[in-house]
Amino acid sequence: MTTTFLLIDLPMILEKFVLILVVVMASLGIAMYTTFAERKVAAILQDRRGPNRAGPFGILQPLADGMKLFFKEEIIPNFSSKALFVLGPGLAMLTAIMTSAVIPWGDKVHFFNRDISLQIADINIGILYIFGVLSLGVYGIMIGSWASNNKFSLLGGLRAASQIISYELAMGISLIALLMITGTLSLKEMVVQQQNGYWNVVLQPLGFLIFLICSFAECNRTPFDLPEAENELIGGYHTEYSSMKLGFYLFSEYINMFISSVVMSTLFFGGYDVPFFDEAAHADWGNWLALIGIAALMFKAVCFIFLFMWVRWTIPRFRYDQLMHLGWRILIPLALFNMLVTGGVILYFFNK
Repeated sequence: MTTTFLLIDLPMILEKFVLILVVVMASLGIAMYTTFAERKVAAILQDRRGPNRAGPFGILQPLADGMKLFFKEEIIPNFSSKALFVLGPGLAMLTAIMTSAVIPWGDKVHFFNRDISLQIADINIGILYIFGVLSLGVYGIMIGSWASNNKFSLLGGLRAASQIISYELAMGISLIALLMITGTLSLKEMVVQQQNGYWNVVLQPLGFLIFLICSFAECNRTPFDLPEAENELIGGYHTEYSSMKLGFYLFSEYINMFISSVVMSTLFFGGYDVPFFDEAAHADWGNWLALIGIAALMFKAVCFIFLFMWVRWTIPRFRYDQLMHLGWRILIPLALFNMLVTGGVILYFFNK
């Protein structure tokens, strides 16, 4: 009789736990200060000062806003479905953070005689995982809007569902062309390929443009912010929310914006790859090489975040019919055209 013992690699579990903790806390901190950056960018574009009271240059303003949300009264309307009312913002926050699990934040670092990968889970279906989690994110909005038992909230939830589902189609089709070129669903492998060749934005400029526009819609950012249009729906799907439940919805939006920026940087701009820099020739730099890669990825993500903010304070909101027209009659046909052209080029040049 043989006995099988389950071998548990405790150091590996510990390093993954620490990496999860670092990624989650860093995402929350970045989301918190992204709110501050957005208010400063808006102030610059509108020729005013922006927040400048809490701390030097106003840098403590996010902490003041967080304390305000924590100490505000928790209100759950009597006419709401209370369990679902609480579940909605929690689900929105959870799905926003889960997306970060498959992102390669850097190469490897060496600590305690171990090579530690700066990726929580290097799965070979990373893109499918991201799309799966993004698809679950709409449930947080839908559950919260329906549970509020408020007509304005329900309208916002319906808008969010139709918008996210519509633009997910164009986003997915635009990625099919990218997958034809890379031949992999692993984000880590895509970064390695871009290190050894061209960034994917050079090979797929139209696919990147479609993906960028769809990312604005997926994050409910202007000009795609119809689910929370203040002048039409008061506050949209989170009209009835207050305190940290409202904070969860707001934080999830900014975390989604940060994660979307990192995903676009990884898919199309080389991830942690530094342009015109041979990482293999400087392998003796050790952990410094990994830190340079992390800094490069964060710089690319910050550029995308600034673009999100710039567009928000520059372009007016679409009408609902314009939003649907752009998604179904422009972006989806363009994505299909891009996919067919990419397939034709691959067949012609590589399968002779």
